[in-house]
Amino acid sequence: MWRDKVKEYESQIIEDLNGLLEIKSVREDSKSDASNPVGPGPKEALNYMYKLAERDGFDTYDVDNIAGRIEVGSGDDLFGILCHVDVVPAGDDWDQDPFKPVVTNDRIIARGTLDDKGPTIAAYYAVKILNDMNVNWKKRLHIIIGTDEESDWLCTDRYFNTEEMPQLGFAPDAEFPLIHGEKGITTFDLIQEKSFEDEDEPEFELKSFKSGERYNMVPDVAIAHLLVKENMTDCIQRFESFLNDYQLEGETLIDNGILELKVYGKAVHGMDPSIGVNAGLHLMHFLSGLNLDQTALNMVNFSEKYLYQSDFGEKMGMKFHSEVMGDVTTNIGTMQYDKNKKARFGVNLRFPEGFDFDAAIKQFEDEIKPLGYAIEVKKVQQPHYVDKNDPFVNQLLSAYRNQTGDMSEPFTIGGGTYARNLDKGVAFGAMFEDSEDLMHQKGEYITKKQLFDATSIYLEAIHAVCVED
Repeated sequence: MWRDKVKEYESQIIEDLNGLLEIKSVREDSKSDASNPVGPGPKEALNYMYKLAERDGFDTYDVDNIAGRIEVGSGDDLFGILCHVDVVPAGDDWDQDPFKPVVTNDRIIARGTLDDKGPTIAAYYAVKILNDMNVNWKKRLHIIIGTDEESDWLCTDRYFNTEEMPQLGFAPDAEFPLIHGEKGITTFDLIQEKSFEDEDEPEFELKSFKSGERYNMVPDVAIAHLLVKENMTDCIQRFESFLNDYQLEGETLIDNGILELKVYGKAVHGMDPSIGVNAGLHLMHFLSGLNLDQTALNMVNFSEKYLYQSDFGEKMGMKFHSEVMGDVTTNIGTMQYDKNKKARFGVNLRFPEGFDFDAAIKQFEDEIKPLGYAIEVKKVQQPHYVDKNDPFVNQLLSAYRNQTGDMSEPFTIGGGTYARNLDKGVAFGAMFEDSEDLMHQKGEYITKKQLFDATSIYLEAIHAVCVED
């Protein structure tokens, strides 16, 4: 029944999704103001969702241009569907313009198709189809839309500061059948606080180093600028040999006596850095073998000791595993250095229940302080857990199983979704077991089958929870 209903809307779903995908909704702090708190792109995407809602007869409510909601239904209880329309930067290595969606026979290719614009449109259409059917709502329903999920969650922090908290809800921003637990997430910076005098004349002086744009992405490009005082050719040959040994791609460029070294890695979501290739840490590894100036050498030695080839926090003394949620993971998402500002490493750490983050970070801070480093901890989100036998979980799970015939069990993840905002919130789709996970990677796409199947599942699930039979 529900899949047949979705068939009537398939062309509209694709058309509205394409319009959302065309918006480059990447956070841009340099262009932020009161009307565009995280830049014009995310705000434009938020406004786009308002326009769809107003076209379809829904009420909308905006919260300081950074978050908002689409409203439907009636009743005392409130159900929430928590979506986001911001995306991570696309990078430079796509085969197409990542913000000009390509629609083929079986898929839609663009940044944000999986995370989270495709699932957002699927959930929106599930609500729209039910409303078009003139169902008898037994709950109020808010589609809550954020614009800063990929960075600092300023959107939901601001939204829930003043707005009503749903008693139940889901985030369509992960995988089916259902995710009932998420690791704790924090970001922190490791900051080199002092410079060092050179006792001898170094062969190389590091002028700058940069890698990564987001804490929650494995960086796929790293660039270093070196002043080479002699043996430029030898340095280039050593770099090319390094690339070959580690099966990496890279480039060199000489400009006014400065040697630029570039390494390419593989970007993946920061929740599992072990499946990516961190370009920045690899380039640091190469630099550690050079006779560098002392301040730069201190930085690369620090990276070697604590960060390189340590995806599970083992070198920081933070290795930890739980049976329910798995391992601590540490992604070094950003790396910056210049002679004046020194070094800064941006870390995205995810931890299971039972891990004492406060004690671990204090111990690590005490260890690295004598080396000239300090830690600046940003937001800390504790692990989130809903009992998988909860009746609400069973309602959503039944809808998934009815639509797919798959009897898989709910599970926990290392990623973080808006579901953790709610006491009883879970992540629910929209990826399936056979979906190719290209979140935060080049060539991101969603298949039409996945998009429409997810819409059908959401239809049945929302009907079961929010509609009077």
